[in-house]
Amino acid sequence: MVERYGISGRNVSEGTRMKVPVLAVACVLAGLSAPASAKLPPLRDPVFLNIGFVCQWENNCISRQQKAMKRSLAYVKKTDPPDWKIHLCNRNASRGHSRTDWIGYEHCIRNPGLRPASASSRRR
Repeated sequence: MVERYGISGRNVSEGTRMKVPVLAVACVLAGLSAPASAKLPPLRDPVFLNIGFVCQWENNCISRQQKAMKRSLAYVKKTDPPDWKIHLCNRNASRGHSRTDWIGYEHCIRNPGLRPASASSRRR
């Protein structure tokens, strides 16, 4: 009878020898099935939940909202608009406690005709 020895020099049984390749194949398959850029599940991704609720889970609307979000955030980063304009657009685009209409925000933040509120129209 031929004895098989593992890395440690110990005798390796038939069952153990079969478990190692199966485990290695399972690890490789698990790594291939989940790409590195895998998205968070919807319940753990607050931005996706926000957009999903605003769009009532319609895929076309969700993609438009996501594109508008990326464009508007890039615009704010590039142009650095005044704080009053950011706050005004946040209030205008708000859809409830923590929901934002990103298309409305993008239209507002890019609007050159917006002016700060005058001192007399501000609430005290």
